[in-house]
Amino acid sequence: MNDPTVRVAVNGLEMDVNVDQHLIDEILLPQLAALEAKRVTRRTFVFLAAPPGLGKSTLAAVLERRAGDLDLDTIGIDGFHHPTAYLKAARLPEGDGVHRLIEVKGAPETFDVPLLDRYLRDAKHADVLWPTYDRVLHDVVPASKPVRAGLVLVEGNWLLLNEAGWDGLSAHSSFNIFIAADPALLRERLIRRKMRGGMDRESATAFYEQSDGPNVDRVLRNTDKRKVDLMLNLNPDGTIDLGGSP
Repeated sequence: MNDPTVRVAVNGLEMDVNVDQHLIDEILLPQLAALEAKRVTRRTFVFLAAPPGLGKSTLAAVLERRAGDLDLDTIGIDGFHHPTAYLKAARLPEGDGVHRLIEVKGAPETFDVPLLDRYLRDAKHADVLWPTYDRVLHDVVPASKPVRAGLVLVEGNWLLLNEAGWDGLSAHSSFNIFIAADPALLRERLIRRKMRGGMDRESATAFYEQSDGPNVDRVLRNTDKRKVDLMLNLNPDGTIDLGGSP
């Protein structure tokens, strides 16, 4: 199988990635094109959900890069985090202790879900400026990315979460994609990602146990698979292919 290298921008960084040409060109892009062809409102949304460390942002960037004539935007939900000042001040009861939300940043409780719901609802019929997350500032930047395409792929860990607030978001989506993976594979990928950022292995492992690990477990356990239209799977070599039935 031919796996061409594509240069994309992910989280503000330019990188070369190898993509599965069959998955992109024969499965995902034709499905997106079919959805765009059936569009009856100003905008159609597709959700791409998966645990942390799986490469959602990279896959979304590749699809946008390879979209050709397809009227496609790709966006993430990180801009709907509560602002850092709020996360530092707010506290989340947990067991016998109380933790600041900033300590579990990335968990569902750290997002402004009603605001995300409102943006999705408004964007069905009008162009919007989508909030983004600046990884240099480590904070949200309101109204910073234009969303104008007729078809929009939204990627995020929690989009299909079967929990209060999140469970209503799929009403805005016409098609849902989920990428599954072995938790042990994700554990190693996430630890190595932190190590590439400068952490030693002990610190990276501790971070995984406190933050990434619980999020991986929560996505895999609480994603509503009944809403998944296309199931994909992450392989040990980092490739993604068709998974089993949702």
